[in-house]
Amino acid sequence: MINLPFQRIGVVGSGAMGSGIAQLFAGAGAAIVLHDTRTDALDAAAVNIRGYFDKQADKGRMTVADAAAAAARVRTVASLDGLADCDLVIEAIVERLDAKRELFAAIEPIVAPTTVLASNTSSLSVTAIAATLARPAQVAGYHFFNPVPLMKIVEVVRTARTDPAIVARLEALGRQAGHAVVVTEDTPGFVVNHAGRGYGTEALRVLSEGVAGVETIDTLMREQVAFDGRGFRLGPFELLDLTGLDVSHPVMESIYHQFYDEPRFRPSVITAQRLAAGLLGRKSGQGFYTYGASANAQPAATTPAVDAPRPAGPMPSVWIAPGAQKASLEALVGALGASIDAGARPGADSLILLAPLGLDATTAAADLDLVAQADRVIAIDTVFPFADRACKRRVLMATPACSQATREAALALFGADGALPVMLRDSPGFVAQRVVAMVVSIATEIAQMRIAAPADIDAAVRIGLGYPVGPLTMGDHIGAATVLAILGNIHRVTGDPRYRPGLWLQRRARLGLSLLHQD
Repeated sequence: MINLPFQRIGVVGSGAMGSGIAQLFAGAGAAIVLHDTRTDALDAAAVNIRGYFDKQADKGRMTVADAAAAAARVRTVASLDGLADCDLVIEAIVERLDAKRELFAAIEPIVAPTTVLASNTSSLSVTAIAATLARPAQVAGYHFFNPVPLMKIVEVVRTARTDPAIVARLEALGRQAGHAVVVTEDTPGFVVNHAGRGYGTEALRVLSEGVAGVETIDTLMREQVAFDGRGFRLGPFELLDLTGLDVSHPVMESIYHQFYDEPRFRPSVITAQRLAAGLLGRKSGQGFYTYGASANAQPAATTPAVDAPRPAGPMPSVWIAPGAQKASLEALVGALGASIDAGARPGADSLILLAPLGLDATTAAADLDLVAQADRVIAIDTVFPFADRACKRRVLMATPACSQATREAALALFGADGALPVMLRDSPGFVAQRVVAMVVSIATEIAQMRIAAPADIDAAVRIGLGYPVGPLTMGDHIGAATVLAILGNIHRVTGDPRYRPGLWLQRRARLGLSLLHQD
């Protein structure tokens, strides 16, 4: 038998997660004992696991003999007594504290005193699961992601009472099975689900403020955001539909309340209402989008057009506010065919262009004493690529007082090179700025609390959530000082403590250090 840290692994629960865990470790060489109270589900899981290994052999990824041996390592049992000789038991049952406690209380007298009990919980306290057991030092979290064989990341969760040697053995087992391993403290959401709160909840906040519609927000997160040329694979509402609100919303509420109503994790009434209405996403046929037989997504409701009309006509003269991006904006405006108003103050007919970080166009105009000219003020997002022929989306917003003529002139100008311009309603931080800044902010708080090492946080979130890069790397790409400015200014405009910058971010921004720098 292969020399693994655990030789006989029990798995309780034969759904997608349990069968995936069994398949992973059977492929790695461990003997698996798979249990479920539902014999039909247990039989189906065994068939699916055997089918997977057969397909691997058909594709030449395993020999026929190795595939047969891997499938043979999975044994199903109808009773918990069949787990007696396991040295590790992993539960993957319903996400309820009472159910997990009851299960482990039943298993503990059956197995040896040295047997490790691991929970695949995604959001419950492992400490609370172990609290009523006789041997809490033998309990840890072992959180995989669906589908387990493909999502090559696992979180090893240690409680205050978990034996450190057990953590090391679980870490080694995960690595030998081909997964990246992140060791994390037992805190709400651990690392990945904790860090994932920024993407969806901030997009919901933007939606609730009427800044843009569902389709526009999703489009910008996929097509405007770019890290090493890559954006998010799914917009936040596409992701919520894929996961299902029956899964996502309870996790949002759980993490929020477990952190004693920390504002950074505040859920949205939008998802609560849609969950109550049964608009779960793909699984119910309708969520933020509707899904037909072809599974192609269509907007569930009419949303403001992403791409406004671009009328023909002479380009306006453009006055560009002073700031770090002034030279780059002058180059862009010139390349797009407009003249530059070089006056100390904007001319009477000039389009007034601002490039705020975290401010809305109204506040940015007021700061420059331009309220009287607010009908000509347009703000442009310069955090992500915006140069001539260097972006697919160019994002603008106008003050509520902005004239239609100015809006149309701006759309014409900033789409002149073939980029698709987007005009948002006035908002602190546009869309992409504030969503990404919140993703970075929450990751820096995880690092500050020493829940996991910075590099592990970055890797876990990148792999577990499919982000283009890890959240701390996102902050480094944008610049820690820029993220600090965005959050600080949104906090200033809204007064909402969800946007207050944390100490990890503040210190590294002021010292010019990477957000991955560990002290």
